[in-house]
Amino acid sequence: MQYQHMIKGELYHQDKVLFELNMQARDKLFDYNHLRYRNLDKRKAILNDLLGEAGENIFIELPLQVDYGFNIHIGKNFFGNNNLTMADAAKIVIGDNVLIGPYTGIYTGGHSIDPGLRAKEGAEYAFPVTIGNNVWLGANVTITPGVTIGDNTVIGAGSVVTKDIPNNVVAYGNPARVARKINIQDRKYYFHGHKTSQDFIDRLKRGEVFHR
Repeated sequence: MQYQHMIKGELYHQDKVLFELNMQARDKLFDYNHLRYRNLDKRKAILNDLLGEAGENIFIELPLQVDYGFNIHIGKNFFGNNNLTMADAAKIVIGDNVLIGPYTGIYTGGHSIDPGLRAKEGAEYAFPVTIGNNVWLGANVTITPGVTIGDNTVIGAGSVVTKDIPNNVVAYGNPARVARKINIQDRKYYFHGHKTSQDFIDRLKRGEVFHR
């Protein structure tokens, strides 16, 4: 019963069924987080078992933290750096070619603001988070419940994203706000006046794709 409330975005509390599902995810995480870094085949196998969907060429550094796992759907060519947290009481849907920096948290859940409901009744809620294709989240970014981030967008390090962010922009801050649109200069210069090498431009024109 509480599972149905959770996935519908209604108030719920963690009952024995949800606790057991959480423990099953923790068991898999324990195995994953205690692997040797070079054991890539086992890492891939555990992720395929843990997550609701794991696309081709996904790579998540150790350690990883999730709540349930089955509510996480990740597209192809994904990289998640160390200490990634995905609290997936509701769905977390991540597109293709997404990069996530270290110590980033994606949170779908919250607790009732009313102290009685929160402390005495254990009232929780969860709303989905959606991250589009070709997105880069910098280090130590926080994504809050119900947020959608559009395709090609960059979220600056340390940002707290509390509202939807559109396609093709750079956004940062607490709370995160759109700073500017992504433009042709971002292809010419990769960081504060540092010019992109012709090698990278040529490879892009040839349609070459980098895979780890």
